[in-house]
Amino acid sequence: MTAAGDAVASSGAAARGADSAQGSTRSHGSSHGRGHGPGQGQGRGHGHGRGSVSRELRGMWIATVANLDWPSAPGRPAAEQQAQLIAYLDRAVELRLNAVVLQVRPTADALWPSPYEPWAQCLTGVQGKDPGWDPLGTAVSEAHRRGLELHAWFNPYRVANHTDPSRLIATHPARLHPEWVLPYGGKLYYNPGLPEVRRFVQDAMLDAVRRYDIDAVHWDDYFYPYPVAGQVFGDDAAYARYGAGFPDRAAWRRDNTDRLVRETAELIKSVKPDVRFGISPFGVWRNVASDPLGSDTRAGVETYDDLYADTRKWIKEGWIDYICPQIYWLAQPLDLRVPANYAVLVPWWADVVRGTGVDLYVGEALYKVGDPVQPAGWQDPAELSRHLDICARHPEARGNIYFSAKHVASDRLGAMALIAERYK
Repeated sequence: MTAAGDAVASSGAAARGADSAQGSTRSHGSSHGRGHGPGQGQGRGHGHGRGSVSRELRGMWIATVANLDWPSAPGRPAAEQQAQLIAYLDRAVELRLNAVVLQVRPTADALWPSPYEPWAQCLTGVQGKDPGWDPLGTAVSEAHRRGLELHAWFNPYRVANHTDPSRLIATHPARLHPEWVLPYGGKLYYNPGLPEVRRFVQDAMLDAVRRYDIDAVHWDDYFYPYPVAGQVFGDDAAYARYGAGFPDRAAWRRDNTDRLVRETAELIKSVKPDVRFGISPFGVWRNVASDPLGSDTRAGVETYDDLYADTRKWIKEGWIDYICPQIYWLAQPLDLRVPANYAVLVPWWADVVRGTGVDLYVGEALYKVGDPVQPAGWQDPAELSRHLDICARHPEARGNIYFSAKHVASDRLGAMALIAERYK
């Protein structure tokens, strides 16, 4: 999720987590009574509305951007892609998980037959080419058949992991409306400052809510793009047109993101009140040095200041049903040499959600476990088990989501097997 959430895959960086921007490394449900989730004995879902979650959520992200997790490669036969997807769902059940978060709109394209956007390139290798089946529809039905929730994961603004519009299909909305698009940091983005862009991405995402029995709409950590040294996000014209009345451009940008979140929440509830809305932001809202309400961290990225995403406000205003911060750091004694600490951030987020009715799930950096380039703490298969111990001391922490599916399946060092034992 740099994923959620997901992808700097083109450069080989791990998808979720922007530790790269902080000095570490990183890239990232409601019940209809459909039976029992794995190891639960309760109904499949989490209920609807504030404070109604009836069981802890145990999830994994399945990233499709740049084929990070699935499909294993573009252009594989439909039957093979289906088999790979079902294998991930079966693996989730085997490890006693109860939810999957499937990326269905990776780069302003779709894993369902959308009237707004082309078929996703990750399926066939050719953007806009019909894969011959309905991946989102299949995922929903097969997940529910196994007692799993299906959270549909959308990226609102990323258009492409390159800056050449001619590489997009000719009918792509970004080519039909080039005035909507800005290049930045080697990628193309829709401009969050344009009201027509906001309406379009909401319509594109809401189409999936209307068509499918998904349990939640899930967003990752990409709002305004992560800062790139020496580059400027070129929204001068939009700011000149719409920025009057704001003290500065940062406040205007935050308001744009607030509007996207608040309006989308209202739209989801108007279409299907049972569908939950969750967001998985970068793990640090603000450092305490920037704001006394912030966390005791020294992260190089703060969502409020750098991504123009006031994640704390969204909780306090009750615009979202759950928050899943990507807390992709080790749990260790406080060390001023590290940017952030899991053991510091979980209590901070627990305090933020307390009394709001917004559920806290914690994003876990499973991809770091056993990775030889990571610090020694990540070579310990029990590290994530210690994370669950910390969460258990905070009743506001109602579950964990693991990044990502291929690492859940491969289970380096047996870390997920240890977690599955706890999930008995």
